[in-house]
Amino acid sequence: MAKTLQVDLVAVEEKVWSGEAEMLVARTTEGELGVLPGHAPLLGQLANPGQVRVKLAGGKELAYEVSGGFLSVTTEGVTVLAESAVAVER
Repeated sequence: MAKTLQVDLVAVEEKVWSGEAEMLVARTTEGELGVLPGHAPLLGQLANPGQVRVKLAGGKELAYEVSGGFLSVTTEGVTVLAESAVAVER
């Protein structure tokens, strides 16, 4: 069984998505960042506008256009705190 990480995507007004994922990819001010289970802790600023992609088990992928905010990676998982997040149809 593949390892997963807990992902929480939160906008100012609501929790947008929460669950287990195989990988998260986010566009930050430093460039695109991929986060896998076991990633070193970090804090990054999301690019404005930016995109966050959540890769789920089975190959499914969720994508969100985000504006402003931060990405926090800890030993427990990833939290994305955005000013706004809108689902993108794929």
